Amino acid sequence: MNELREVEVVVIGAGQAGLSSAYHLRRVGNRPDHGFVVLDHSPGPGGAWQFRWPSLTYGKVHGMHALPGMELADADPARPSAEVVQEYFERYERTFDLRVRRPVDVRSVREGDGGRLLVETSAGSWSTRALINSTGTWDRPFWPRYPGQETFRGRQLHTAQYAGPEEFAGQRVVVVGGGASGTQHVLELAPYAAETFWVTRRPPVFREEPFDEEAGRSAVALVEERVRQGLPPRSVVSVTGLPLNEAVRQGLADGVLVRRPMFDRITPDGVAWRDGRHDRYVAADVILWATGFRAALDHLAPLRLREPGGGIRVEGTRAVADPRVHLVGYGPSASSVGANRAGRKAVRDIRRLLAGEPVTV
Repeated sequence: MNELREVEVVVIGAGQAGLSSAYHLRRVGNRPDHGFVVLDHSPGPGGAWQFRWPSLTYGKVHGMHALPGMELADADPARPSAEVVQEYFERYERTFDLRVRRPVDVRSVREGDGGRLLVETSAGSWSTRALINSTGTWDRPFWPRYPGQETFRGRQLHTAQYAGPEEFAGQRVVVVGGGASGTQHVLELAPYAAETFWVTRRPPVFREEPFDEEAGRSAVALVEERVRQGLPPRSVVSVTGLPLNEAVRQGLADGVLVRRPMFDRITPDGVAWRDGRHDRYVAADVILWATGFRAALDHLAPLRLREPGGGIRVEGTRAVADPRVHLVGYGPSASSVGANRAGRKAVRDIRRLLAGEPVTV
């Protein structure tokens, strides 16, 4: 446990971004456990997908791009996405001999000796010349704060804790959030709950036109500009809009997806809006916060990478404040296809860094 092990590259996280990075490290000749090591705190393969609720079947997911070198073929759209992706990731790790170490909690990354980084974990420490951080967002659910929140006598939970609609049978549920998870929750809960109320800060934007390659590039460019400025990234989905699929169309037509503006405060028994001199009130048993996630980066705090704007300034995948650190799955590479490309680019830049060559964006 106290032994300090040396590798060329440490990869933190074994979701889509981490496995893509490990694949490209393997492909250019790095050996697992010697040239690189992958550390993952989850109990098994599957990244954040393994924690998705059972009713989120593979056919409902918001796009899942295959990992490099192995297609995800013949997946049953009726099976839970957690099962499909977990089996796929497990097969991928085994096929390419990535030797992911788990469960390992990375506690901190700090300056080590001789220009190396020191990665301190629950399984001991690693000394590395470069780091690929692929920790995603699932471990940092975002809970907004509203007046009266602590007085609510019902149940409050986040998407990260949602296990399916059956447990809400006969209850009045307020769903907060205008993203893909929020709309999926409302559609799933409607047949079970006594009432559902959908509230969002901004009116949802539904996308009717196909999301082609040009639209994808434009969306990624908007996210990329923020991280270049050192601002916290918005998700790629937040700038693409919500796909207007058949389930959403039906929900709109049936009056299930009726959006209400964000409430002003929470009461012991529900939520309330100020309307002129009067209050409007909705009684609720449950508030379900489908309010997204933030990047899980606290372990990088000793490196002081954050900018005054609150984010980490990134060019390509490289942290501007420390070229040894690459963030894959952060900002513009948070989508599954973006993570694959970013993993390849990060490995290319790291090879140049380790060879003493100049690295360009």
